[in-house]
Order: sequence, then structure tokens, then C-alpha cells
Amino acid sequence: MSILVNENTRLLVQGITGREGSFHALRCLEYGTNLVAGVTPGRGGTVWEEKVPVFNTVKQAVSETDANVALIFVPAAFAADAILESTDAGIPLIACITEGIPVMEMVRVAKYLKNNPTRLIGPNCPGLISPGSNCKIGIMPGNIHTPGRVGVISRSGTLTYEAVNQLTALGIGQSTCVGIGGDPIGGTSFVDLLQLFQDDPETDAVVLIGEIGGTKEQEAAEYIRAHVTKPVVGLVVGITAPAGRRMGHAGAIITGSAARADEKVKALREAGVHIAPSPADIGITMKQALG
Repeated sequence: MSILVNENTRLLVQGITGREGSFHALRCLEYGTNLVAGVTPGRGGTVWEEKVPVFNTVKQAVSETDANVALIFVPAAFAADAILESTDAGIPLIACITEGIPVMEMVRVAKYLKNNPTRLIGPNCPGLISPGSNCKIGIMPGNIHTPGRVGVISRSGTLTYEAVNQLTALGIGQSTCVGIGGDPIGGTSFVDLLQLFQDDPETDAVVLIGEIGGTKEQEAAEYIRAHVTKPVVGLVVGITAPAGRRMGHAGAIITGSAARADEKVKALREAGVHIAPSPADIGITMKQALG
């Protein structure tokens, strides 16, 4: 079983005719994802790759194709409005890959989503993938994933791939892998996904990868302590990061003691999480946790 996306997913790609959108939409299609529509204003009525109809608006696309997941490859200046357009069209799940969206624009989006059932993954994330359902929504390399019973949640796209590659090499398959992104204002959180994985009868354990900045990992630790009965392997990167300096992601800035990697590791360990000593030890730590 998987969470969020599966064989019933009907994908719509906003920005499908752009360079990045076109490249990654094709990779999703090749992986087996049911890609039913693209949206590019002014290109409505055309057909992408001789297979997928392109529409001027998300509302038109949903009306004609019953799309239920949106994948956004729209430039940063327009990405917030793209998220809101899919939300208003009734799309229940949105994955926004775009990085560099202004923080105040995401504040506006977050406020709007609070009163809406739409779930946002990202922005500035690799998306999500459910190997057993052959469903890939984003930019992750599909070939390293294999079906299985371990969920993966990560703030870092690159470390998501590293974790998956190690798990696969050890014969440990994945149920669903989700990159939540590293921006300070985002959609779905560690806690949201931990709840879904805890409730999924076909996910046996979870890998959680955090980084410096904010308190997302401490919130995850509190939830794990109170509600999660499945093994969780954790890694927090940025132990040696200097205070006040941005490290990769906009949200990866130490702005207080709680934002430090060592404080996050402490909270997770106290919640019973199996801490991977380094990024190279994620897979073996999970193997040990599974017994």
C-alpha cells in the first residue's frame, strides 16, 4: 500500500510545455504515472508529446480529465498563483517543485490553504513517489526505488535519493517517499506524514531526514513519542553549520538553540528514534531497526 498517490492518481502538470516541466513530465510518464493533462496559458488545444492534452487553465483540465493531482513547474514569480489556481479547481493534492518563491507569497498561500482541504507538498521539493503503484510525481530518479514497506520523509531532495539508494541496495523496499522541501514556509509537515505512515498497514517503518533551521524535527519527535509505534530512523544534517548562515535551503538557517542539529538529534533520540550516525549509515541503521 502507499500513501497520497497510487494507481488511481490522475496527474496534471502545470508548466508542461516549459523545459523543466516537459523533461520531468516525460520521466513521470515513462515511470508509469497516469499523466492526463498539462496546463500552459495560451497553449490550450494543443497536444504534448502526441499524447497529453494541454489546457489554458487548471479548471478546464480538471473538468475534462478528472485530474486529481497537480505537479507544478512554474517560475517562482508565478508559482504561488499556480498553487492557488489548482486549489480553487478542487485538486486535492499539489506538489510544487519550484524553488525561490518569495516568502511573503508562501505566507499568503499557507493562509489560504488553512481553510481548504487541498494538501500541498513543497515548494522547493523533489515531490513524491510510490514504487509499488508505479506512480512518480516529481523529479526523483525512479530507477533507484523499489516496492516495499518503508516510508521516507525528507527535507532534503538529495538525501532522499541517498536514503532510497541505500535501502534498495540492502533489499529494503519503499512504500512511499516524500520530499517535503526545505523552505521556511511549506505545506505538508513531518507530523502530517508520520500520521499517514503510522495509519498505513503496509508501512512497517519510516526514515525521517531533517536539517538545521526551524523546529520541524522537534515537532516530529513529540508526535513520535506520543503516537508512532513503528520504528523510525532519523538523520539530521548540519552539525557543523555556523549560526546565521544559510546552508542550501532557505529554511536551513540556525536562528536559535532549537534550530541546531544537535538539539534536533537530542529530541528525536529521546523520542525513541534510531539515529543514523551519518548520511552513509541510513540504510544499515534501518536494517538494524527492523531486526
